[in-house]
Amino acid sequence: MTQITMPALSPTMEEGNLTKWHVKAGDTIEPGQVIFEIETDKATMEVEAVDEGVIGEILVSEGSQGVKVNTPVATLQGDGAAAPAAKPQAEPAAKAEAPAAPAAQTSAAPAPSAKPADGERIFASPLARRLAKEKGIDLSGLQGSGPHGRIVKADIEAAKSAPKAEKQEAPAAAQSDSRALTRGAGAPAQAPAPYKPLESYGIRQGSYDLVPLDLMRKTIAKRMTDSFRDVPHFPLTVDIEIDQLLKARGEINKRFGSNGVKVSVNDMCIKAAALALKLVPEANASFTPDGIAMHHHADVAVAVAIPGGLITPIIWAAETKGLAQISHEMGDLADRARKKKLKPEEYQGGTFSISNMGMMGVKHFASIINEPHGMIMSIGAGEKRPVVKNDALAIATVMTVTVTCDHRVVDGALGAEFLKAFRGLLEDPMAMLL
Repeated sequence: MTQITMPALSPTMEEGNLTKWHVKAGDTIEPGQVIFEIETDKATMEVEAVDEGVIGEILVSEGSQGVKVNTPVATLQGDGAAAPAAKPQAEPAAKAEAPAAPAAQTSAAPAPSAKPADGERIFASPLARRLAKEKGIDLSGLQGSGPHGRIVKADIEAAKSAPKAEKQEAPAAAQSDSRALTRGAGAPAQAPAPYKPLESYGIRQGSYDLVPLDLMRKTIAKRMTDSFRDVPHFPLTVDIEIDQLLKARGEINKRFGSNGVKVSVNDMCIKAAALALKLVPEANASFTPDGIAMHHHADVAVAVAIPGGLITPIIWAAETKGLAQISHEMGDLADRARKKKLKPEEYQGGTFSISNMGMMGVKHFASIINEPHGMIMSIGAGEKRPVVKNDALAIATVMTVTVTCDHRVVDGALGAEFLKAFRGLLEDPMAMLL
Protein backbone atom coordinates (compact mmCIF):
# COMPACT_ATOMS: atom_id res chain seq x y z
CA MET A 1 0.00 0.00 0.00
CA THR A 2 1.18 3.50 -0.76
CA GLN A 3 -0.17 7.03 -0.59
CA ILE A 4 -1.48 9.28 -3.35
CA THR A 5 -0.42 12.83 -2.49
CA MET A 6 -1.44 16.34 -3.46
CA PRO A 7 0.88 17.15 -6.40
CA ALA A 8 2.57 20.49 -7.08
CA LEU A 9 1.15 21.64 -10.40
CA SER A 10 3.27 24.79 -10.64
CA PRO A 11 6.59 26.06 -9.27
CA THR A 12 4.85 28.42 -6.83
CA MET A 13 2.05 26.10 -5.70
CA GLU A 14 2.02 25.43 -1.97
CA GLU A 15 -1.56 24.28 -1.54
CA GLY A 16 -4.69 23.56 -3.54
CA ASN A 17 -8.40 22.83 -3.18
CA LEU A 18 -9.47 19.24 -3.86
CA THR A 19 -12.70 20.02 -5.68
CA LYS A 20 -13.84 16.64 -6.99
CA TRP A 21 -13.09 12.93 -6.80
CA HIS A 22 -13.62 10.80 -9.92
CA VAL A 23 -13.03 7.52 -8.05
CA LYS A 24 -14.08 5.99 -4.74
CA ALA A 25 -12.67 3.43 -2.32
CA GLY A 26 -12.53 0.00 -3.95
CA ASP A 27 -12.24 1.31 -7.54
CA THR A 28 -9.53 -0.15 -9.76
CA ILE A 29 -7.49 2.51 -11.54
CA GLU A 30 -4.95 2.43 -14.36
CA PRO A 31 -2.28 4.84 -15.64
CA GLY A 32 -3.73 7.88 -17.38
CA GLN A 33 -7.11 7.70 -15.64
CA VAL A 34 -8.36 10.96 -14.14
CA ILE A 35 -8.79 10.38 -10.41
CA PHE A 36 -9.47 13.84 -8.94
CA GLU A 37 -9.56 17.57 -9.71
CA ILE A 38 -7.60 20.38 -8.07
CA GLU A 39 -8.26 24.10 -8.02
CA THR A 40 -5.01 26.08 -7.73
CA ASP A 41 -4.47 29.82 -7.51
CA LYS A 42 -4.53 29.97 -11.33
CA ALA A 43 -6.56 27.12 -12.80
CA THR A 44 -8.66 24.02 -12.27
CA MET A 45 -6.67 20.91 -13.21
CA GLU A 46 -7.41 17.21 -13.60
CA VAL A 47 -4.97 14.78 -12.00
CA GLU A 48 -4.22 11.38 -13.53
CA ALA A 49 -2.95 8.15 -11.99
CA VAL A 50 0.53 7.02 -12.99
CA ASP A 51 0.12 3.47 -11.64
CA GLU A 52 -2.45 0.73 -11.67
CA GLY A 53 -4.00 -0.46 -8.42
CA VAL A 54 -7.07 -0.30 -6.19
CA ILE A 55 -8.11 2.80 -4.25
CA GLY A 56 -7.90 1.82 -0.60
CA GLU A 57 -9.14 4.83 1.37
CA ILE A 58 -10.04 8.43 0.53
CA LEU A 59 -8.11 10.49 3.09
CA VAL A 60 -9.13 14.01 1.96
CA SER A 61 -12.77 14.54 1.14
CA GLU A 62 -14.14 16.29 -1.93
CA GLY A 63 -14.42 20.04 -1.44
CA SER A 64 -11.50 20.31 0.99
CA GLN A 65 -9.78 23.73 0.93
CA GLY A 66 -6.09 24.59 1.31
CA VAL A 67 -4.65 21.07 1.05
CA LYS A 68 -0.87 21.39 1.32
CA VAL A 69 1.35 19.96 -1.43
CA ASN A 70 2.51 16.37 -0.65
CA THR A 71 -0.37 15.82 1.79
CA PRO A 72 -1.68 12.22 1.41
CA VAL A 73 -5.16 12.36 -0.15
CA ALA A 74 -5.79 8.63 -0.67
CA THR A 75 -4.17 5.22 -0.42
CA LEU A 76 -3.44 2.85 -3.32
CA GLN A 77 -3.22 -0.91 -3.12
CA GLY A 78 -1.83 -3.22 -5.75
CA ASP A 79 1.29 -4.42 -7.51
CA GLY A 80 1.92 -1.06 -9.17
CA ALA A 81 1.78 0.88 -5.94
CA ALA A 82 5.48 1.55 -5.41
CA ALA A 83 5.19 5.33 -5.09
CA PRO A 84 2.58 8.10 -4.87
CA ALA A 85 0.38 7.78 -7.92
CA ALA A 86 -0.74 11.17 -9.07
CA LYS A 87 0.42 13.58 -11.75
CA PRO A 88 -1.19 16.58 -13.45
CA GLN A 89 -2.95 15.89 -16.74
CA ALA A 90 -1.45 19.05 -18.15
CA GLU A 91 2.11 17.83 -17.53
CA PRO A 92 3.96 19.82 -20.21
CA ALA A 93 6.08 18.21 -22.86
CA ALA A 94 9.41 19.87 -23.64
CA LYS A 95 9.07 22.77 -26.07
CA ALA A 96 11.58 23.76 -28.70
CA GLU A 97 11.09 27.47 -28.22
CA ALA A 98 9.48 27.88 -24.82
CA PRO A 99 11.55 27.61 -21.63
CA ALA A 100 8.52 27.05 -19.39
CA ALA A 101 8.85 23.28 -19.04
CA PRO A 102 12.42 23.20 -17.70
CA ALA A 103 11.59 26.13 -15.41
CA ALA A 104 8.79 24.17 -13.82
CA GLN A 105 11.02 21.16 -13.30
CA THR A 106 13.73 23.08 -11.48
CA SER A 107 11.49 24.87 -9.02
CA ALA A 108 11.64 22.32 -6.24
CA ALA A 109 14.48 20.71 -4.37
CA PRO A 110 16.22 17.94 -6.40
CA ALA A 111 14.32 14.69 -6.23
CA PRO A 112 16.04 11.54 -4.98
CA SER A 113 17.66 9.64 -7.82
CA ALA A 114 15.68 6.79 -9.34
CA LYS A 115 18.92 5.08 -10.37
CA PRO A 116 19.13 1.83 -8.38
CA ALA A 117 21.96 0.07 -6.67
CA ASP A 118 22.83 -3.36 -8.08
CA GLY A 119 19.79 -5.64 -8.06
CA GLU A 120 17.32 -2.95 -6.94
CA ARG A 121 14.20 -1.92 -8.79
CA ILE A 122 14.03 1.23 -10.95
CA PHE A 123 11.05 3.31 -9.82
CA ALA A 124 9.22 4.48 -12.95
CA SER A 125 5.60 4.82 -13.99
CA PRO A 126 4.28 2.35 -16.61
CA LEU A 127 3.82 5.23 -19.07
CA ALA A 128 7.43 6.33 -18.55
CA ARG A 129 8.66 2.75 -19.07
CA ARG A 130 6.71 2.43 -22.32
CA LEU A 131 7.94 5.80 -23.66
CA ALA A 132 11.53 4.99 -22.67
CA LYS A 133 11.33 1.68 -24.54
CA GLU A 134 9.91 3.37 -27.65
CA LYS A 135 12.59 6.08 -27.63
CA GLY A 136 15.50 3.81 -26.66
CA ILE A 137 16.22 5.63 -23.40
CA ASP A 138 18.03 3.85 -20.55
CA LEU A 139 16.01 4.40 -17.37
CA SER A 140 18.97 3.59 -15.13
CA GLY A 141 20.68 6.78 -16.26
CA LEU A 142 17.79 9.09 -15.37
CA GLN A 143 16.95 10.99 -12.20
CA GLY A 144 13.23 11.03 -11.53
CA SER A 145 11.35 14.24 -10.78
CA GLY A 146 8.22 12.49 -9.52
CA PRO A 147 7.36 11.69 -5.91
CA HIS A 148 10.21 9.90 -4.10
CA GLY A 149 12.44 10.14 -7.19
CA ARG A 150 10.00 8.27 -9.43
CA ILE A 151 10.66 8.58 -13.18
CA VAL A 152 7.61 10.04 -14.94
CA LYS A 153 6.69 11.13 -18.47
CA ALA A 154 8.30 14.56 -18.12
CA ASP A 155 11.68 12.95 -17.36
CA ILE A 156 11.51 10.91 -20.57
CA GLU A 157 10.57 13.97 -22.60
CA ALA A 158 13.37 15.95 -20.97
CA ALA A 159 15.89 13.20 -21.71
CA LYS A 160 14.76 13.13 -25.35
CA SER A 161 15.29 16.88 -25.73
CA ALA A 162 18.37 17.16 -23.50
CA PRO A 163 20.56 19.15 -25.96
CA LYS A 164 17.89 21.86 -26.29
CA ALA A 165 17.13 21.85 -22.58
CA GLU A 166 20.79 22.57 -21.87
CA LYS A 167 20.55 25.84 -23.76
CA GLN A 168 17.55 26.87 -21.73
CA GLU A 169 19.04 26.04 -18.37
CA ALA A 170 19.81 29.64 -17.52
CA PRO A 171 16.23 30.94 -18.00
CA ALA A 172 15.00 28.02 -15.92
CA ALA A 173 17.41 28.83 -13.15
CA ALA A 174 16.15 32.38 -13.16
CA GLN A 175 12.67 31.25 -12.24
CA SER A 176 13.71 28.60 -9.73
CA ASP A 177 16.08 30.95 -7.93
CA SER A 178 13.76 33.95 -7.96
CA ARG A 179 13.21 33.85 -4.22
CA ALA A 180 16.91 33.56 -3.32
CA LEU A 181 18.38 35.96 -5.84
CA THR A 182 18.52 39.00 -3.56
CA ARG A 183 19.60 37.26 -0.41
CA GLY A 184 23.37 37.40 -0.96
CA ALA A 185 25.79 34.76 0.24
CA GLY A 186 24.84 33.68 3.73
CA ALA A 187 22.49 36.64 4.22
CA PRO A 188 18.87 35.55 4.58
CA ALA A 189 16.17 38.09 3.74
CA GLN A 190 14.51 39.85 6.64
CA ALA A 191 11.12 38.36 7.46
CA PRO A 192 8.16 40.67 6.89
CA ALA A 193 6.60 42.24 9.96
CA PRO A 194 3.59 40.32 11.31
CA TYR A 195 0.17 41.73 10.54
CA LYS A 196 -1.64 43.59 13.28
CA PRO A 197 -5.40 43.31 13.76
CA LEU A 198 -7.35 46.23 12.34
CA GLU A 199 -8.61 47.09 15.81
CA SER A 200 -5.03 48.04 16.76
CA TYR A 201 -5.28 50.85 14.19
CA GLY A 202 -8.47 52.19 15.74
CA ILE A 203 -10.95 50.49 13.40
CA ARG A 204 -13.93 49.40 15.49
CA GLN A 205 -14.75 45.73 15.80
CA GLY A 206 -17.89 44.80 13.90
CA SER A 207 -17.58 47.73 11.48
CA TYR A 208 -16.36 45.53 8.61
CA ASP A 209 -16.87 42.12 7.00
CA LEU A 210 -13.83 39.86 6.64
CA VAL A 211 -13.70 37.99 3.30
CA PRO A 212 -11.39 34.93 3.56
CA LEU A 213 -8.38 34.88 1.22
CA ASP A 214 -8.67 32.37 -1.61
CA LEU A 215 -5.61 30.65 -3.12
CA MET A 216 -5.21 33.22 -5.89
CA ARG A 217 -5.28 36.22 -3.55
CA LYS A 218 -2.85 34.52 -1.14
CA THR A 219 -0.42 33.84 -3.98
CA ILE A 220 -0.69 37.37 -5.39
CA ALA A 221 -0.13 38.86 -1.94
CA LYS A 222 2.95 36.74 -1.30
CA ARG A 223 4.59 37.10 -4.72
CA MET A 224 4.00 40.84 -5.02
CA THR A 225 5.25 41.46 -1.48
CA ASP A 226 8.37 39.39 -2.16
CA SER A 227 9.04 41.18 -5.45
CA PHE A 228 8.44 44.72 -4.15
CA ARG A 229 10.60 44.05 -1.08
CA ASP A 230 13.45 42.07 -2.67
CA VAL A 231 13.91 43.43 -6.22
CA PRO A 232 15.68 46.83 -6.57
CA HIS A 233 13.30 48.41 -9.05
CA PHE A 234 12.79 51.80 -10.70
CA PRO A 235 10.34 53.21 -13.30
CA LEU A 236 10.98 54.86 -16.66
CA THR A 237 8.15 56.71 -18.42
CA VAL A 238 7.64 58.01 -21.96
CA ASP A 239 4.75 59.55 -23.91
CA ILE A 240 4.09 57.97 -27.31
CA GLU A 241 2.07 59.47 -30.15
CA ILE A 242 -0.14 56.71 -31.56
CA ASP A 243 -2.12 58.36 -34.38
CA GLN A 244 -0.23 56.36 -37.03
CA LEU A 245 -0.70 53.21 -34.98
CA LEU A 246 -4.46 53.73 -34.79
CA LYS A 247 -4.60 54.42 -38.52
CA ALA A 248 -2.65 51.23 -39.32
CA ARG A 249 -4.84 49.21 -36.97
CA GLY A 250 -7.99 50.51 -38.66
CA GLU A 251 -6.66 49.63 -42.12
CA ILE A 252 -5.64 46.13 -41.04
CA ASN A 253 -9.04 45.37 -39.52
CA LYS A 254 -10.89 46.85 -42.50
CA ARG A 255 -8.89 44.81 -44.99
CA PHE A 256 -8.77 41.51 -43.13
CA GLY A 257 -11.85 41.74 -40.90
CA SER A 258 -13.81 39.46 -43.24
CA ASN A 259 -11.23 36.75 -42.40
CA GLY A 260 -11.92 37.07 -38.69
CA VAL A 261 -8.94 39.33 -37.96
CA LYS A 262 -9.54 41.98 -35.29
CA VAL A 263 -6.25 43.43 -34.11
CA SER A 264 -6.23 45.53 -30.93
CA VAL A 265 -3.83 48.21 -29.74
CA ASN A 266 -2.73 45.71 -27.08
CA ASP A 267 -1.84 43.15 -29.79
CA MET A 268 0.31 45.76 -31.54
CA CYS A 269 2.00 46.66 -28.25
CA ILE A 270 2.84 42.97 -27.68
CA LYS A 271 4.42 42.74 -31.11
CA ALA A 272 6.31 46.03 -30.71
CA ALA A 273 7.61 45.03 -27.26
CA ALA A 274 8.83 41.67 -28.61
CA LEU A 275 10.63 43.32 -31.53
CA ALA A 276 12.13 45.96 -29.21
CA LEU A 277 13.48 43.17 -27.00
CA LYS A 278 15.18 41.64 -30.03
CA LEU A 279 16.59 45.04 -31.04
CA VAL A 280 17.89 45.52 -27.48
CA PRO A 281 18.63 41.90 -26.46
CA GLU A 282 20.41 42.89 -23.24
CA ALA A 283 17.02 44.00 -21.89
CA ASN A 284 15.50 40.55 -22.48
CA ALA A 285 17.15 39.08 -19.42
CA SER A 286 16.71 37.72 -15.90
CA PHE A 287 18.93 37.97 -12.83
CA THR A 288 20.17 34.76 -11.20
CA PRO A 289 22.82 34.31 -8.49
CA ASP A 290 25.01 32.54 -11.06
CA GLY A 291 24.79 35.22 -13.75
CA ILE A 292 22.46 37.09 -16.09
CA ALA A 293 20.19 34.80 -18.11
CA MET A 294 19.96 36.13 -21.69
CA HIS A 295 16.75 34.78 -23.21
CA HIS A 296 16.64 33.43 -26.76
CA HIS A 297 13.07 34.56 -27.45
CA ALA A 298 10.77 37.40 -26.41
CA ASP A 299 8.15 35.41 -24.50
CA VAL A 300 5.64 38.09 -23.54
CA ALA A 301 3.39 37.52 -20.51
CA VAL A 302 0.23 39.63 -20.66
CA ALA A 303 -1.81 40.44 -17.53
CA VAL A 304 -5.46 39.37 -17.79
CA ALA A 305 -7.95 40.39 -15.08
CA ILE A 306 -10.08 37.50 -13.84
CA PRO A 307 -12.49 37.24 -10.90
CA GLY A 308 -10.46 37.45 -7.70
CA GLY A 309 -7.18 38.59 -9.24
CA LEU A 310 -5.15 38.29 -12.42
CA ILE A 311 -3.13 35.82 -14.46
CA THR A 312 -0.41 36.33 -17.08
CA PRO A 313 -0.76 33.98 -20.08
CA ILE A 314 2.22 34.01 -22.42
CA ILE A 315 2.66 34.66 -26.13
CA TRP A 316 5.70 32.46 -26.75
CA ALA A 317 8.36 33.77 -29.16
CA ALA A 318 6.16 36.77 -29.94
CA GLU A 319 8.84 38.28 -32.18
CA THR A 320 8.26 35.46 -34.70
CA LYS A 321 4.47 35.88 -34.93
CA GLY A 322 2.30 38.17 -37.04
CA LEU A 323 -0.35 40.47 -35.61
CA ALA A 324 -3.20 38.18 -36.69
CA GLN A 325 -1.66 35.20 -34.89
CA ILE A 326 -0.92 37.24 -31.76
CA SER A 327 -4.51 38.53 -31.78
CA HIS A 328 -5.93 35.01 -32.14
CA GLU A 329 -3.70 33.51 -29.44
CA MET A 330 -4.33 36.37 -27.02
CA GLY A 331 -8.09 36.12 -27.46
CA ASP A 332 -8.04 32.37 -26.83
CA LEU A 333 -5.71 32.64 -23.82
CA ALA A 334 -7.73 35.46 -22.23
CA ASP A 335 -11.00 33.57 -22.68
CA ARG A 336 -9.67 30.38 -21.11
CA ALA A 337 -7.90 32.36 -18.38
CA ARG A 338 -11.23 33.79 -17.23
CA LYS A 339 -12.64 30.26 -17.14
CA LYS A 340 -9.56 28.98 -15.23
CA LYS A 341 -8.84 26.51 -18.02
CA LEU A 342 -5.23 27.42 -18.81
CA LYS A 343 -2.52 24.76 -18.63
CA PRO A 344 0.51 25.53 -16.44
CA GLU A 345 2.83 25.82 -19.46
CA GLU A 346 0.57 28.58 -20.83
CA TYR A 347 1.12 30.95 -17.89
CA GLN A 348 4.39 29.84 -16.26
CA GLY A 349 7.62 31.36 -17.52
CA GLY A 350 8.00 34.19 -19.98
CA THR A 351 10.75 36.81 -20.19
CA PHE A 352 8.83 40.12 -20.11
CA SER A 353 5.44 41.33 -18.84
CA ILE A 354 2.79 43.74 -20.12
CA SER A 355 -0.08 45.21 -18.10
CA ASN A 356 -2.52 47.38 -20.07
CA MET A 357 -5.09 49.41 -18.13
CA GLY A 358 -5.78 51.89 -20.91
CA MET A 359 -9.16 50.36 -21.66
CA MET A 360 -10.11 51.16 -18.06
CA GLY A 361 -9.29 54.85 -18.51
CA VAL A 362 -6.10 54.74 -16.42
CA LYS A 363 -3.62 57.29 -17.81
CA HIS A 364 -0.43 56.34 -15.97
CA PHE A 365 0.71 53.66 -13.55
CA ALA A 366 3.78 51.57 -12.64
CA SER A 367 3.49 47.80 -12.16
CA ILE A 368 5.34 45.53 -9.75
CA ILE A 369 7.93 43.29 -11.44
CA ASN A 370 6.77 39.73 -12.16
CA GLU A 371 9.84 37.71 -11.16
CA PRO A 372 12.05 36.57 -12.75
CA HIS A 373 11.36 39.02 -15.59
CA GLY A 374 13.78 41.92 -15.88
CA MET A 375 11.03 44.42 -16.78
CA ILE A 376 7.27 44.92 -16.77
CA MET A 377 5.51 47.44 -19.03
CA SER A 378 2.48 49.47 -17.89
CA ILE A 379 0.34 50.89 -20.70
CA GLY A 380 -2.07 53.76 -20.08
CA ALA A 381 -5.00 55.15 -22.08
CA GLY A 382 -4.49 56.95 -25.35
CA GLU A 383 -6.03 60.44 -25.33
CA LYS A 384 -5.97 63.65 -27.30
CA ARG A 385 -3.32 66.00 -25.88
CA PRO A 386 -1.69 69.26 -26.98
CA VAL A 387 1.81 68.70 -28.37
CA VAL A 388 4.45 70.95 -29.89
CA LYS A 389 5.32 70.21 -33.54
CA ASN A 390 7.62 72.46 -35.56
CA ASP A 391 7.46 75.08 -32.78
CA ALA A 392 3.66 75.19 -32.99
CA LEU A 393 0.89 73.70 -30.88
CA ALA A 394 -0.91 70.69 -32.36
CA ILE A 395 -3.23 67.93 -31.23
CA ALA A 396 -2.09 64.29 -31.12
CA THR A 397 -3.29 61.03 -29.57
CA VAL A 398 -0.78 60.28 -26.83
CA MET A 399 -0.32 57.19 -24.69
CA THR A 400 1.85 57.10 -21.56
CA VAL A 401 3.96 53.97 -21.09
CA THR A 402 6.07 53.05 -18.04
CA VAL A 403 8.54 50.20 -17.64
CA THR A 404 9.50 49.05 -14.16
CA CYS A 405 13.07 47.72 -14.35
CA ASP A 406 15.05 45.30 -12.18
CA HIS A 407 18.18 47.40 -11.66
CA ARG A 408 20.37 44.29 -11.32
CA VAL A 409 19.61 43.45 -14.96
CA VAL A 410 18.31 46.58 -16.70
CA ASP A 411 19.92 49.87 -15.68
CA GLY A 412 18.64 53.31 -16.64
CA ALA A 413 20.49 53.62 -19.94
CA LEU A 414 19.47 50.15 -21.09
CA GLY A 415 15.85 50.70 -20.10
CA ALA A 416 15.83 54.01 -21.99
CA GLU A 417 17.27 52.29 -25.07
CA PHE A 418 14.50 49.69 -24.96
CA LEU A 419 11.80 52.37 -24.58
CA LYS A 420 13.27 54.30 -27.52
CA ALA A 421 13.03 51.19 -29.72
CA PHE A 422 9.49 50.46 -28.52
CA ARG A 423 8.32 54.03 -29.11
CA GLY A 424 9.87 54.05 -32.57
CA LEU A 425 7.91 50.95 -33.56
CA LEU A 426 4.59 52.31 -32.29
CA GLU A 427 5.02 55.76 -33.84
CA ASP A 428 6.03 54.18 -37.17
CA PRO A 429 4.09 50.87 -37.22
CA MET A 430 5.28 50.03 -40.75
CA ALA A 431 8.68 49.37 -39.13
CA MET A 432 7.16 46.25 -37.53
CA LEU A 433 7.01 44.70 -41.01
CA LEU A 434 10.78 44.94 -41.55
